Amino acid sequence: MSDSLILTIIIVAVVAVVAIGVIAFVTKGRKPKTPYTSERDADDLPTGQSAEGDTDAAADTAGASDAPIAVQEPAAPAAPQLDVPEPVQGRLARLRARLTKSNNMFSKGLLALLSQDSIDEDVWEEIEENLLMADLGTEPALELVDALRERVKIEGSKDPARVKAMLREELLKLVDPSLDRSYLPEPHPDRPSIIMVVGVNGVGKTTTIGKMARVLVAEDKDVLLGAADTFRAAAAEQLATWGDRVGVPTVRSEIDGADPASVAFEAVSAGIDQEVDIVMIDTAGRLQNKVGLMDELGKIKRVVEKKATIDEVLLVLDATTGQNGLQQAKVFSEVVNVSGIVLTKLDGTAKGGIVVAIQRQLGVPVKLVGLGEGPDDLAPFNPEDFVDALLEG
Repeated sequence: MSDSLILTIIIVAVVAVVAIGVIAFVTKGRKPKTPYTSERDADDLPTGQSAEGDTDAAADTAGASDAPIAVQEPAAPAAPQLDVPEPVQGRLARLRARLTKSNNMFSKGLLALLSQDSIDEDVWEEIEENLLMADLGTEPALELVDALRERVKIEGSKDPARVKAMLREELLKLVDPSLDRSYLPEPHPDRPSIIMVVGVNGVGKTTTIGKMARVLVAEDKDVLLGAADTFRAAAAEQLATWGDRVGVPTVRSEIDGADPASVAFEAVSAGIDQEVDIVMIDTAGRLQNKVGLMDELGKIKRVVEKKATIDEVLLVLDATTGQNGLQQAKVFSEVVNVSGIVLTKLDGTAKGGIVVAIQRQLGVPVKLVGLGEGPDDLAPFNPEDFVDALLEG
């Protein structure tokens, strides 16, 4: 072996020894990293590692701290924050400004005509036209004009305050405070009260049911909703969203186009099992033909009444449709035994006289009215507050 080769081997060996020594020195001086610890089952450990197998790591960390590392468990998800509906009492009075605004011309026009120094036949005809434009209906308008004629003739007063008082009294007679406007069915000892809600699509029926749920919750009632409008894809989802806001459950089908009567039956069954106070059932509002509508709603009624009698059938109508809404009302009144009206969109372009016209045509009272877009802008109908709102301004 040559002297140069021997020298090369010696140099490599010396470098290796020096490197090993440096590594050993650095490793000895470095504090081992404390591993993340938590309570784990054997099944949580990596494959091939037993619960006792990590003895070296345990020995290295034994003196690092007298107390174990605390592992904070993730916080439980907070319960959803539920809406608290506004109290029902006084809602219509609070919303009166909206109704007043939409009927200002009605009241001002009538009062101006009735306060003239001389009320001749032309003026009475103008008063009648004013009433008809307010959607009062022909027969009620004639009744009101005849009553006012008689009172003006007897009293002969032109004082605006007295004229307004006369008009208020006669309008109130037409609205009829004697009608039963209770929207809360009588409770039953062994089952929920059942409310079926009907109306054509597009009048805000599902939204109105959601708002009604808020009214009932505000009255401390335990409510359950049944999404039996299975033909409109968004109806069940929309209804459930309204219910979720106030903690009201919704029974619905996961299949579009499911049998509405089956969903309604399941809703009533769930309401009985859960011992709720009221079950409200949404229904489809297609009016392609009266026969199909009659068959569908009739089937729902028959199937539901195998479990419980339907206590209330509420018809939702859009007040802005005016006299056209009366045609819809007639169809539904022929199909099911409507017991009350929910009149939506009474603010805006609606004419206050439609309340009288609907009640006259159907022979059933307006029980709730919608006066805005807010979730609590549905109020129990109060004849006195309503007439006062018509005559304000």
